[in-house]
Order: sequence, then C-alpha cells, then structure tokens
Amino acid sequence: MNPTLELALVLAVTACACALPGAFLVLRRSAMTADAVGHVLLFGIALAYLAVRDLNSPWLMVGAAASGVLAVVLVEALEKSGRVKADAALGLVFAALFAGGVLVVSASVRNVHLDVDQVLLGVPELATEPRWELFGTAVAPVWVLGAVLVLNAALVALFYKELKHTTFDAGHAAALGFRPAAIHYGLMTAVSLTAVAAFDAVGPVLVVGFFVLPGATAYLLTNRLGALLLLAALAGAIGALSGTFAASELGTTTAGAVTTALGALFVLALAFAPERGLVAQTVQRVRRKRRFHELMLAVHLLTHEGTPQEADEARLNGLHAHLNWPPEFVARVVARAERNRWVRRDGQLLKLTDTGRAAARAVFAA
Repeated sequence: MNPTLELALVLAVTACACALPGAFLVLRRSAMTADAVGHVLLFGIALAYLAVRDLNSPWLMVGAAASGVLAVVLVEALEKSGRVKADAALGLVFAALFAGGVLVVSASVRNVHLDVDQVLLGVPELATEPRWELFGTAVAPVWVLGAVLVLNAALVALFYKELKHTTFDAGHAAALGFRPAAIHYGLMTAVSLTAVAAFDAVGPVLVVGFFVLPGATAYLLTNRLGALLLLAALAGAIGALSGTFAASELGTTTAGAVTTALGALFVLALAFAPERGLVAQTVQRVRRKRRFHELMLAVHLLTHEGTPQEADEARLNGLHAHLNWPPEFVARVVARAERNRWVRRDGQLLKLTDTGRAAARAVFAA
C-alpha cells in the first residue's frame, strides 16, 4: 500500500475513534478536558516506566489511562469543593500533572530514549509502524485504534439514551432514574482510553484536534444527536485524509496539515452552516429587520384606517414624514409589502389587504 494512503487511513481511524466521545465533550462544554487529558498522560507513562523499566510494556498504557482518569477525578473534586471554579480547576490539575510528568521524564529517565519533543508534540508520520507484540506478532497502531473505534461505537450504541439525557439535562436524567455521575465518569474513562491509544499513535496535538474540531464542526450542522455523531466522525475522517495528502504534497508536518484541515472544515461550517452559520444568521437578521419594518408600516396603516386622518397618513408621498424614514427607504419597504400582498395602491393612498390587516392585528393581539 502507498505509505501516504496507509498513514491517511490510520489517522482517519484515529479521528473517528476520538470524534465519538469528543462530540459529547463539546456538547457538555468540556472540550478542554481533552487537552488536559492528552497532556497529563505523560505523567502516567513516566510513573509506569519507573515501575517496570520497559518502554514496550503495556503497563505504560495502563499508567497513561489511569493518569487521565485521575485528572478528571481531581478536577471534579476541586470543582465540587466550591473553592475553585471549573476552568480554574482544570488549569490547576492540567498544569500540575503535566509539569510532574515533564519533571519525572527529565530527572529520572535521562539515559533512556524517551524523546520529550516527540512526547509533547507527537510524530504522526510514524503512526504506521508497529508498537507492540501480541503472542509474538507485531501489532500496528491501526489495529489498536480500530478496536478503540469499535469499542466507542458500541458504548455509544449501548448507552445512547443515558448519554443523551445526562448530556442535555442531568437533573431530568437523575429524576428519570439515570445516574449522571456514573455516566460522566464512564465517558471520561472512555476519553482517557481513547486518548492513550491516539496519543501513542499521533501525539497530543492531533489528539486534541481530533477530540474537539470534528464535534464542534458537526454541532454547527445539525440539531440531532445521532446525525451529530455521524457528521463528527465524517468530518474527522475527511480532515485526516485531506490533511495527510496535503502534507505529503507540500512537504510539511502531518500534524500541522491535518489540524489545519480540520480547522478549515470548522471555518466552512461556521460560515455556511444552514442554521448556525454566519451567512445564514446574517440573512435571518436581515429578514427579521425587513419584517419588522413591514409590520411597522402595516400597523401605521391599520391605526389610521377609516379615520379622517387616513388621507394624509396613508398618502404615499407623505409616509416618510409620518414614519420618520427616508423617502427611498419607504419606497423599498412599500415595494416588499406589495410583493408580500400586504398592501395595495389606491391612487396616492396605500391600503391594507386582508393579509396585511391580519398581520397588523396580530401585533396588537400579542
């Protein structure tokens, strides 16, 4: 297989594996937890190595996963103490465990080939190389990440209802008999395990990108949880594939190119999403503003309809003085109201149609 294509497939599997739990982190407004977990893994890896003195030992992964769960538990404990807010608790724990990991690596394993830059930044270009042996057979990261992807998909399918209720309304979920705390720690454990596998393959930069950006992109595109999960996985895969091939063509780093591709997908969604996109929201604001002015015109005409003042108040060339609008602006509003069949011309007077009269009366009724 072509090396670039092989690397792209490995990163696409990694992106999908991270995107599923990452989507829930985005929905729970805990996206930065992925950053914290992705970096504190170094603390667990370093301590596990000190215990086993073997860089190929699976206990390093166990230590990394345990440090991720420990970070989540400490953040929750600090937040529940009432002395520290959530963002400050996350910063404190992240900084302490991250610094502890760097300190242990720098001070205790100086003579071991444990590259600090590789640990901190990651080298996804090496993600296709086998890392472990299982029963004498070399195991590539793609198989481990594939297993993690299947596990995450199975967990989401099995606990979909629980995750949905506890994510959107934890209080209501508790009233229905669910256990939000247990679901939360279960989700964080899945995040930690996924981060461990992805960290080993691609490094913390892409781990954070894969956890956060696909979910944030999907959030802009849909209001349905099931569709959001599928779109998050799809966005992660597209970003991984396009970024890897772009890095190969441009001769740049894979981590930077893939993260940039994921960011570009998010920017596109931010700009052009059907409902939450900036373009759609701008169009909606313009439409609401136009509707408001048309309603003001209709209310003005209804207020003076059938009164002695109607001949003056509804006169086309005098509306600008009564509504305090520039004449050219009045012409545009009247033209739109005519297209909507709210008003009609009767010589120099402007008359309400039944539709326009009903719209104006609805304003008074409200």
